[in-house]
Order: sequence, then structure tokens, then C-alpha cells
Amino acid sequence: MAIRLGRLEILNCPPVDRTIERSSFPQHVQLDGIDLTLNGLGIRKATFMKVNVYVATFYVGQVSGDPKVLIESNDPDELILHFVHSVSADDLRKGWSEGFVQNSKDQLPVLKERIATLNGWMSDVKTGQRLSFIRRPGRASMRTLMERWKGTIAGEDFARAFISIWLGAMPPNPELKSGLLAEDCGQE
Repeated sequence: MAIRLGRLEILNCPPVDRTIERSSFPQHVQLDGIDLTLNGLGIRKATFMKVNVYVATFYVGQVSGDPKVLIESNDPDELILHFVHSVSADDLRKGWSEGFVQNSKDQLPVLKERIATLNGWMSDVKTGQRLSFIRRPGRASMRTLMERWKGTIAGEDFARAFISIWLGAMPPNPELKSGLLAEDCGQE
């Protein structure tokens, strides 16, 4: 399967560095001295018009095409959202909230305050900006394109529920999840 973004077409398979809309996504990144590999990338589409909102890349310690393995992993990972369309803070908050409801509904009572913290960090995002979400054992952190840390939210339950927004049973759009899992690459 290929993803089309403007006049560019990319395969979901991540064998080499990728460049989309003048944004480069390397095959490997370093996190705390640990080498993470690009598991996959996908495009978030919104509204009935299927507007491209962001390109998501998912870097992991152990590449896998199994969402359960990735969600339950204790290895560090990084999800980067590169925005190709401006999005308001309210729309981001709405998207996170819907994602938690659709993929972690039973956990909402214990996650409520931490979801509110995440939502409090949101501000308008312009085309070309990035948000980076880093998961380490027991916590999730967020930083902006300018490497400004927003903070850390404790709890493996939160970190797993957060990544489930994209890899859970009800992702924002199926093509996005498929791309992040690099399903057409034959990875396990």
C-alpha cells in the first residue's frame, strides 16, 4: 500500500530515510543513548473531505507489526506528529479525548486528571510544526518542535492508553494505524 501526499507517494515500508513535504524522517533516532528504529509512518486524515492533518512517525526499540506488542512494550519509543495542516488547540484536545474514549474507555476514571494535564499543554499548531511524544517505562513526555519540554505524565497505564489512540482498535483513521505498523512490509 502506498500513501499519497500531494504529488509524493511513499510506501508504508520504512527501509530508508523518508522525506515528505520537505520534512525528513530518518530510519533511526537516538533517545537517551538508545537507538530507535522507524517502525512505520502514516498520515492522519480528518473530516469527510479526508484533509491531511499530520504525518505520524513511530520509532521503537523492537520493530513489530503487532499493535498489542507495541502498546504493551516496556521499551522506550517516540511518536512524532509533523503537521501539514494547522490545527487549533481545541481540535487537538478534542482529538485526544475522542481517542482515549474510543480506545481506553474503561480506564477513563483513573486517567481523567492526566488527560486533563495533557490537554492543558496543548496550543495551536501551525503547518510545519512537530509534536513529539516520548514513552519511557512508567511515563510519557511531550516536547514541541523547538525541543521545549511540556512535561511528563506518570504511569504506564497512561503511556499505553496514549499510544492506543493510534494503535488501538479505533484509530483516527485505519490508514494511519496501518502505516505506523508498516503492515505491508511483512514485519512481525
